[in-house]
Amino acid sequence: MSPAGFEHFEVEADVGVRAWGPTRAEAFAQAALGVLALIVAPDGVEARETREVRAQGDAPEALLVAWVNECLYVHEIEGFVARRVEVDACGDTLLHGVLHGEALDARRHRLGAVVKTATLHRVSVGQREGRHEVSLVVGV
Repeated sequence: MSPAGFEHFEVEADVGVRAWGPTRAEAFAQAALGVLALIVAPDGVEARETREVRAQGDAPEALLVAWVNECLYVHEIEGFVARRVEVDACGDTLLHGVLHGEALDARRHRLGAVVKTATLHRVSVGQREGRHEVSLVVGV
């Protein structure tokens, strides 16, 4: 298994995203990329622009959900799609990251699912076997 990445899993009427990385910041970045990949495949997006994203929550699990929802907000309001996601500051309650991508172009980008929101249902943030792992469920 790669040092960092994500995978999707099925949940009744929704979709789950499991992500991992050598640090919590990388796992959170992969989780956001995994959710945004449901909307538009990252490999079809060029990293022409960036968007800063900040989030806060009262615990790591709430922070993960808030982070993903802030990334979804940038997509929904600005029509921005991501190729890569970086988290440069990640504590237990505050996070700062950057989305690398471009404006949605319906002629070039294949649209996938409509992702409504990240939820607290089955959210987890932890460590296992020397790597950080997170998971959450998004409404589609």
